[in-house]
Order: sequence, then C-alpha cells, then structure tokens
Amino acid sequence: MAALIGRDLLGLADLSPTELQDILQLATQLKSQQLKLQCNKVLGLLFSKASTRTRVSFTVAMYQLGGQVIDLNPNVTQVSRGEPIQDTARVLDRYLDILAIRTFAQQELETFAHYAKIPVINALTDLEHPCQILADLLTVQECFGELAGLTLTYVGDGNNVANSLMLGCALVGMNVRISTPKGYEPDSEIVEQARAIAANKTEILLTDDPKLAAKGSNVLYTDVWASMGQETEADDRLPIFQPYQISEQLLSLADSQAIVLHCLPAHRGEEITDAVIEGSHSRVWEQAENRLHAQKALLASILGTN
Repeated sequence: MAALIGRDLLGLADLSPTELQDILQLATQLKSQQLKLQCNKVLGLLFSKASTRTRVSFTVAMYQLGGQVIDLNPNVTQVSRGEPIQDTARVLDRYLDILAIRTFAQQELETFAHYAKIPVINALTDLEHPCQILADLLTVQECFGELAGLTLTYVGDGNNVANSLMLGCALVGMNVRISTPKGYEPDSEIVEQARAIAANKTEILLTDDPKLAAKGSNVLYTDVWASMGQETEADDRLPIFQPYQISEQLLSLADSQAIVLHCLPAHRGEEITDAVIEGSHSRVWEQAENRLHAQKALLASILGTN
C-alpha cells in the first residue's frame, strides 16, 4: 500500500482499481483481526455538517490504530468567524498528520487540499461520499465473495452517494443502475467519468423506472430523499419520490438472494419500508459497521504504519 502514503482522497476516482481492491483487502484483514497495525498519528476532523457514523467510525478507527483525534468543530474555531480556508489549511498542516473534512462544496475541500501538505480525506461533500462507498463495497464483497459482474441498483435522489456509487462500481467491475425521478439525476460530469472508467466493460444505466432498474439486481440501495441542506424541500419531494421507495414489492423484482443497503440515517416509511430494513435481505447494520473497518484501512494506507 506504499503507493497511497501521503495522498489525498477527494473522490473515489483518485484511486485506481487495484488501489481500491487493496483497501478492501486490508479492511477485511483488519476486521478479522488477521492483521494488527499501529499508526501513531494525529487525525483532525473538521465537520461543517452533522455526522454520526462518519465521525464515530473515524474516531474509533484512529484510536484502534494507536493514534489520536482532534474534533475541530467549526463552531468553536475561527472557521466560524470567517477565517479564510487557505489560512486555516496552512495552520492545521503544521499541527496534524491527516485531516478529514465534511463540508458542503467540493471546492472547499479541494482548496484545503491545495494549501495543506498533509493528506486530506473527503468525509462527505455535496458532490461525493467516497468513504461510504468503501464500506458499501466491503459489505457487498462479504456477501457475494466477488464484486466483478454483480449489479447494484440505487433508487432515489441522484445525490453524493449515487455519484460515488457509480465511480466505485465502475472501478471494481460492477454494473450500476441509478433510478431517479426526472430532474433529480446524478451529476452529469460524474456520470461521464464513471462511464469512462467502465469503458463499456460494465453497465452504467440511468433510468426513471425503478422497476426496470431493480429487475434481477443483486443489491438494492437507497438514501434519504432530501440530503443535508435540502430540508426545506423534503415535503415537496415526498409525492415525487414515492415510486422510488424500496418496498417488499420492489425487492421482489430483484434477485432472490439480493441484499438491501442504506447509508443511514433512514426515514422509515419514506425511501425504505420498516419491513425491508428489518427484513432478512437487509445488510444495513453490517454496512454501518464496515465504515469503521474501511476507514481504518484507508487511514493506515495513507499514513503508513510502524
């Protein structure tokens, strides 16, 4: 994993197919305790958005690696008073070994990475959520053994998770179908980037027909219909997105051994029914646990170990 030492992860396409597979393999070894690594470094968490799984999993992962974590809540730092990003980045660069950022605009993340010499990890922006997809792919791999040739169907809003899923699936040789209402498709540049990575070896399908997308799929995946920052749109979106709910009816169209994923938090009764998230096909809790193992592997790969 020496090739990843010192590198940023601003989006999934920063990884090659081999590097992504290596992270998943390392995560598997760490989860099974076949391998124990030490990484006595300091991780900073600069989160401008609410977080449960990302914040806790990064913190526990770093502690388990023997490192330390500093929670840089913007509300109690000079960031909240308008200190320029480039100034904050150059100061934190002299205190920390690595920085994970959760913010709104991808450009803010990229500006941080430009001015900071330490590695910067995308812990979620409005454009991408690469760390989530590392855990998703690890979960799918655990269930099916191999990733190449499987089909993942995402239904709902074409948000940051949908964007990163397309890239991740393309990198590991999975087919991916994204089903959204018209006008809520994923980022067009990410679509083209994913198709370039797939290079006609795998399918990347965009459709407004959730039944077509779900048919025969190995994985059904969804997320909330209104992401952070879109709360005022939530009520207006309900009737538009209702046909895109993962229900028992939609699940019945998928492969009989299909699994169901949700990155959480879930609005039960909206994007997913209670029966499905609690049902035998759900792997949502394994998926949530795998945030810890995938991010531990990522941190160890970027920081190196001793």
